[in-house]
Amino acid sequence: MSEEKRLKIAIQKSGRLADQSLALLEKSGVSLAKSRDQLLCRAENYPLDVFLVRDDDIPAFLANNVCQLGILGQNAFLEKQALGNGKFESLSQLLPLGYGKCRLSIAVPHDFDYKSIQSLTGKVIATSYRGLLAAYLKQHDIDADIVTMEGAVEVAPRTHLADVICDLVSTGSTLVSNGLVEKEVILRSEAVLVSNQITDPVIAGLADQITSRIKAVLRAENSRYIMLNSPTASLDAIKAVLPGSASPTVMPLQGRDDMVAVHAVCEEGVFWNTMEALKANGASSILVVPIEKMLD
Repeated sequence: MSEEKRLKIAIQKSGRLADQSLALLEKSGVSLAKSRDQLLCRAENYPLDVFLVRDDDIPAFLANNVCQLGILGQNAFLEKQALGNGKFESLSQLLPLGYGKCRLSIAVPHDFDYKSIQSLTGKVIATSYRGLLAAYLKQHDIDADIVTMEGAVEVAPRTHLADVICDLVSTGSTLVSNGLVEKEVILRSEAVLVSNQITDPVIAGLADQITSRIKAVLRAENSRYIMLNSPTASLDAIKAVLPGSASPTVMPLQGRDDMVAVHAVCEEGVFWNTMEALKANGASSILVVPIEKMLD
């Protein structure tokens, strides 16, 4: 009897993406053991093994076909490709996941005379992202020295290790506390689903299926189901206000010739001002509810 073929996916063991990546897999119908003290978790209800590893190691797991899918920050993925001498070129980004958002930026001290990107010429820049920074400087024809640091990049100007820094920024509070000002955004990053070149048709089918489930989860999280009553005469105006809905369902209301019920899946935010605009156009009994699952 042949052994069951199982898809393998690598995610971050700890850190800002770990919990959200596990939650995404669980929302996609994958039941996993919760232990974090192991490298490998086997799904109980799907032919899937989850490797819990360091973010920086995920591209290597994919390139060596230890895993076929990976979830990691786009910044880490592109940095590996920039420094990999072709080793990671076969890896491809399947889709953005909408969480773990940050940006890779150049920041300078308050007293640094920054006029444009050309102000970096001849300066020393500290970073953990040598590959992405070098490519950005080359793109803008900037000749600057790069000092690679693995942590605490923001202290480099104060300790005179560098003139400016290039580092990940989420809220910007760390920059402020270290007397730095963000000047250039090199990359806007978020968690991404990455794949290698899958040759086994069974594994490829499993990868397509789990990718389809993840897409459905993301679409459901970003969508809302909206129900309302609309005067027949105002129907076109109501449709124009509904966010991200091309063709709502319109149904007659029993005993009413002047009113219809409108149901729609809206793939954009439904905010208070949207509901107020609907009401201003004659809508009533407006109800907005989240969507748990949605599959085309």
